[in-house]
Amino acid sequence: MKILSQILDHKIVAILRGMPPKEIMRIASALYDGGIRILEITLSSEDALSLIEQLSHTFKYRLLIGAGTVLNTSDAANAIDAGAAFLISPSLDIGVIKITKDAGLVSIPGAYTATEILTAHNNGADIVKVFPAPDAAYIKNILAPLSHIRVMPTGGVDAGNIKAFAVAGAVAFGIGGALVNSKTIVDENYLAALKDRAEKLITALNG
Repeated sequence: MKILSQILDHKIVAILRGMPPKEIMRIASALYDGGIRILEITLSSEDALSLIEQLSHTFKYRLLIGAGTVLNTSDAANAIDAGAAFLISPSLDIGVIKITKDAGLVSIPGAYTATEILTAHNNGADIVKVFPAPDAAYIKNILAPLSHIRVMPTGGVDAGNIKAFAVAGAVAFGIGGALVNSKTIVDENYLAALKDRAEKLITALNG
């Protein structure tokens, strides 16, 4: 299945930011057991590039691994070399879109206003990350004149509102703190709770 098709099919992108590198494999396994199939490793995390490489190898054909917080073309090139399948940014950089598309990968730049979202789309973005995403009503209003653009709200999406964002027209969802809490010690209880949160998110989306 093509990368974009996998994202559109599974929809939930679990954002791993600042997690202990030594625990990443256990965290990824718990998320997988909970039904998550797409992981974003932010480049602001410790050992991000090596983690992308390790996860891509270990979970090949099971988890789609991408890079987040891609701020410039240098970041993009490094993430591509590490094996990232998709690149996500919090902001709009046309150069990053181009290098991502030239590599045959999925580009998900960040934007907020209608002008930024349309600019991202017109320059080749596969999906536009709407960041921050205040509420589902904002997505509905943005898509009223821009219904041809795929958007992925990120920031503030959780089990309580993910269905509303979907109804508003979002095709995917970036979820960080509502799913993976980087402030908690990673032990068996944490991993069990993580699996449970993943299952509840998927149930809320599909319910």
